Amino acid sequence: MRALGIDPVHGTRTAFQALLSAMSRPGTVESAPERADHAVAAALVDHEVAFATDDERLREVLATEGRLEASEPAAADIVHATDPAFVDLAECKRGSLVEPSDGATVVYRVDALADGATDGLATVTLSGPGVDGTASLSVDLPAAELEAVAEAGSSFPRGVDAVFATDDAVAAVPRSATVESLEVA
Repeated sequence: MRALGIDPVHGTRTAFQALLSAMSRPGTVESAPERADHAVAAALVDHEVAFATDDERLREVLATEGRLEASEPAAADIVHATDPAFVDLAECKRGSLVEPSDGATVVYRVDALADGATDGLATVTLSGPGVDGTASLSVDLPAAELEAVAEAGSSFPRGVDAVFATDDAVAAVPRSATVESLEVA
């Protein structure tokens, strides 16, 4: 991971802790190490996890370290997307009623995240486990992609977990969260 500028112990541990906090408190933005999308991917991926990414550098480093089980997005356990067009959430694995944990986790690289509504960003309002009432999260993604996130999590316990990562922060919409509304500023 040093090839990506990530400390292989401290950086991935910090990213994993930020990810756990974001998944357990949907809609909150958590501080993470620099280049959080790479750090989250590094924390989740090993040679037993099918992984898809459109980031050539990340793919190279994981392959060099013997941690890459390359896959297409539709068959991947973890998908890393620097461009939302790389992944069609309708095609991603959603698990089953017996094994809902077989659903995919999609990590989006985004330029901006914010708690609450923010001008210029699409905002989702969430409810469900880990949310006190409702929580709003603003993400620099097209509204259509956030609609796909909402649809991909609408068959709980099956579904897709979505993680959003900037240079130094992460937020999540796990499949257990309900997207109550979507607003585009």
